[in-house]
Amino acid sequence: MPDYPKTDLNTVRRLAKRGVYDEATVHAIVDEALICHAGFVHDGRPFVMPTIHVRTGRTVYLHGAPANRMLSVIASGVPVCLTMTLIDGIVFARSVFHHSMNYRSAMLFGTGRAVTDPEEKWKAFEALTEHIAKGRWNDARVPNEVETKTTAVVAVEIESASAKVRTGGANDEEEDYALPVWAGVLPLSLTPGTPEPDPRMENGTSVPEYVRRYTRTK
Repeated sequence: MPDYPKTDLNTVRRLAKRGVYDEATVHAIVDEALICHAGFVHDGRPFVMPTIHVRTGRTVYLHGAPANRMLSVIASGVPVCLTMTLIDGIVFARSVFHHSMNYRSAMLFGTGRAVTDPEEKWKAFEALTEHIAKGRWNDARVPNEVETKTTAVVAVEIESASAKVRTGGANDEEEDYALPVWAGVLPLSLTPGTPEPDPRMENGTSVPEYVRRYTRTK
């Protein structure tokens, strides 16, 4: 897959060796993350709001109520910054200063637009549902006409992007390695619990495979 060209906008400057620009890495982080944070400026003030997202090619879709400020502003065509972060572990060092985290993060830059084409909007509904749980779209009732009309969808075309990734253990000062302090990595991951059926679930309805074996790993 091609790289996202390095520009002043997307170049990782702090610890530049952790910067990644290939499309496969960036998109994998975007796809694994359940939510993103959308940053934009409105009335001269910055806003950052969490929301569910889905990527299709180099387009990211967001949805919500038509009166939602974030969607209204993004639909107007303003510049948008989307970020996704996955925490893979806590890095315990021998000194407080060198504690860190292992992570994978993506930062996307683009311009928003309203999705008005009915076919594109419907495909976005399906993609958003499948982003949450693959297989759910064909299992649940799809949106009716009223629900479709009262849900806004916006698209952000990815114009520039980069990822930043940290792996490995602690980077202590040489003189600190002799300290009697535990150091290492505590791995972290999203671990589903036991499914809790709705109280009004009809008897005999089994838990779907995609719920029983839920994972964000692609």
